Amino acid sequence: MIVRFERWGAWVKTETVPALVALDRDGVRALGLDGGAVWREESHEASPPIEVHLAVTSRCGAGCEGCYLDAKADGVEPPKATIERALDALAEAGVFTVAFGGGEPTLRDDLGALAEAARARGLAPVVTTSGLGLGPRKIEQLRAFAQVNVSYDGAAEAYENVRGFDGSAAAETAIAKLAAAGIKVGVNVVLTRKTFAMTKATIRRAASLGATEVQLLRYKPQGRARSLDYLAKRLSAPQAGSLGALLRELAAEHEGRLTVRIDCALVPFLSADPELAARPKDLQRWGVLGCEAGEKLGATRVDGRVAPCSFTAVTALHVEQLASGWSREPSLAPFRAYAAAPPEPCASCTLRDVCKGGCKVVSDYATGGIGPDPECPRVRAHATSAPHAP
Repeated sequence: MIVRFERWGAWVKTETVPALVALDRDGVRALGLDGGAVWREESHEASPPIEVHLAVTSRCGAGCEGCYLDAKADGVEPPKATIERALDALAEAGVFTVAFGGGEPTLRDDLGALAEAARARGLAPVVTTSGLGLGPRKIEQLRAFAQVNVSYDGAAEAYENVRGFDGSAAAETAIAKLAAAGIKVGVNVVLTRKTFAMTKATIRRAASLGATEVQLLRYKPQGRARSLDYLAKRLSAPQAGSLGALLRELAAEHEGRLTVRIDCALVPFLSADPELAARPKDLQRWGVLGCEAGEKLGATRVDGRVAPCSFTAVTALHVEQLASGWSREPSLAPFRAYAAAPPEPCASCTLRDVCKGGCKVVSDYATGGIGPDPECPRVRAHATSAPHAP
């Protein structure tokens, strides 16, 4: 058991049954533990993130149309020692999970060794891959990870609609090979206007290949996707409003066999679902988290600079300064301030503490700054009903 004390209690990571649990002070005391100086201090500094997305390469030859980092075949690959220093910094800061990303992480010959290095420092390593070119040697390297997620947006047409080429066969082969090798495998499914109706079929296919978890992702306007084409690919208002119903149907169909998750950017769409909007505490207990950029979540680029999340601009903070600089980095303050006190219609929303005001990447694309997520059903309704100046 690994414990990181916070002013409100502690994060507790269990090893026998892998889980990360937030306990208040009474819950911590019930374990026979005490927060000591952390509980006595009056500091209101932001705690370090519990998860960091670590870019270990910007190399990738796939050329996906919506790549949020504009990764290229001749991208940068930091040396192993540089990544190990970053892992040292994450461990020092008290991070629990490190998500290896890129680019395409499996292009690194030392990926397995880096995963072992993360484990040696008490970090849980996970990784996302396209699955392209995933042969036996690379699969052996991936055994060191707690989970491997394969980007899989559906069969032929669906995959091509999201990424601009059909790589579905390679992704499906990768899922099946990883599952056959006894490696815990999940899939990341990007939702777009054209693929939303195929979601159930996509998940059924992934489950039949051996995936045990699916994470639904919102298509976001960053990198190559930060263009007018985004407006045609984003979910329609009716699709966004029906997300809650879709999640209930998926959970019922795959109960006990496959876990269904959503990314932080999809959480504001749950405000349109009366049942889920009335249960914010349950959502928190289930681990449904909205925008945690700059708070529980951080990201790094290949040059070591830290960003609030993988889709946002980098700050001046370097990963090796994470422990001491996370709470003081001024460019992270607007993310935290907005999440703490969002304006209407977020302020009176029942999901305010879960959603944190929606996706800041989308609001920046639409308005040039941090504000209410313009694609949230509640925000749309508010904008329609608000009085307009003559």
